[in-house]
Amino acid sequence: MPLPDHHNYDVKLTWKEGRIGELSAPGINEKIEVATPPQFPGGVDGVWSPEHLYTASVVSCFFTSFTAIAEYSKLDFVNLEVESSGEMNRNEEGKYIMSKVTLKPVLTIDDGSKEKKAYRILEKAEEICLITRSIQSEIIFEPNVYIAQKVG
Repeated sequence: MPLPDHHNYDVKLTWKEGRIGELSAPGINEKIEVATPPQFPGGVDGVWSPEHLYTASVVSCFFTSFTAIAEYSKLDFVNLEVESSGEMNRNEEGKYIMSKVTLKPVLTIDDGSKEKKAYRILEKAEEICLITRSIQSEIIFEPNVYIAQKVG
């Protein structure tokens, strides 16, 4: 069955106190506390910021794209970890923007003959990620594939 052309993802923010709010969404049990990042006046330490969530949206989109393609392509993998970093800078007008997101996926497979396939799937996942296609930030992509050592 084809997917519809239009989807909505509803999120509600409820103010808690000061510069702290709480995100919730219909059908999702977990709530996420958000706040101004500590680098800004009045910012709050130890709480997710919009800048963290921006970076998280890119890395989580990459992850969901990768797992879908890997499953479809029948690529078995042992582990996947993705470090990501969102960079904020001032633009030409002096306004802050999220200018760059770096993704560093580390994929572990146990079949060395599938290394090229693994890299192709990592690259394809980065290419098809709809969040990456939707934003203006530069995306830096630095994948690695490791071959697991079999024990025994």
